[in-house]
Amino acid sequence: MSRPYHVAVIGLGAMGMGAARSCLRAGLATYGIDLSETAREQLQAAGATAVMADARPLAEALDAVLLLVVNAAQVRQILFGESGLAAHLKPGTGVMISSTIAADEAAALAHELAGLELLMLDAPVSGGAIKADAGEMTVMAAGSDAAFARLQPVLDAVAGKVYRVGSEPGQGSTVKIIHQLLAGVHIAVAAEAMALASRAGISLDLMYDVVTHAAGNSWMFENRMARVLTGDYQARSAVDIFVKDLNLVADTARILHFPLPLASTALNMFLTASNAGHGKEDDSAVIKIFDGISLPGMEGTA
Repeated sequence: MSRPYHVAVIGLGAMGMGAARSCLRAGLATYGIDLSETAREQLQAAGATAVMADARPLAEALDAVLLLVVNAAQVRQILFGESGLAAHLKPGTGVMISSTIAADEAAALAHELAGLELLMLDAPVSGGAIKADAGEMTVMAAGSDAAFARLQPVLDAVAGKVYRVGSEPGQGSTVKIIHQLLAGVHIAVAAEAMALASRAGISLDLMYDVVTHAAGNSWMFENRMARVLTGDYQARSAVDIFVKDLNLVADTARILHFPLPLASTALNMFLTASNAGHGKEDDSAVIKIFDGISLPGMEGTA
């Protein structure tokens, strides 16, 4: 009987937890790594091979590592920090970095991992917690043929669609950053439209129903404004995530000397929401920046 494929999923947030469960359903020997004891217990109950706060004791057993943490600083700390994992992985291990990070950071990480004979895919993902839990995320991946081959079992487990965007790490991150431009602007303009409806005295339930059955709809409008209707701002993707992502968009535009007026406005809206104390709330809470409106579950915004 052949040895099972061993993968550690590092970062058991909304996306990471779904990805780990998808790996379990695909029959992979799946380890969950997270500082949160609650998250570890949740994945253990789902059937994980093991869960822990530090992946280093597992390093020799692993075929692959999937990182779904918040930002490049966390990725770098996990791989190359004082207790870095990378130096303990055996040569040929696949490292799939699915956090949204800058293209130059992805390229630098790939170079450093290659120096340890590790295979990296620059593979950011999209689809939200529901798609992650269903194993149907969209993956925008770049890397060598060897990296794709090594990580194919993970891609098969977590993705509904894999876009092989190039051989150079950084290309996947660039595609994701451009995608996040659209995602951030869509959330911001959805919030603006619903705020205007509130100010005009239009029922938000009615406005939502009209838009979701008409040409102005978008996936972000339908998904995020449903949360506004129930006053549910528990973070699935927080305001501060889009502060980070739209700053990556802005940095990319500066490097390319390219103007992005709509993305710049959206970034300022998320910054305003974060500055007002809503940074840890769901990104739909960007609607709270508008004065003189009434929202479900609130008396109004200040």
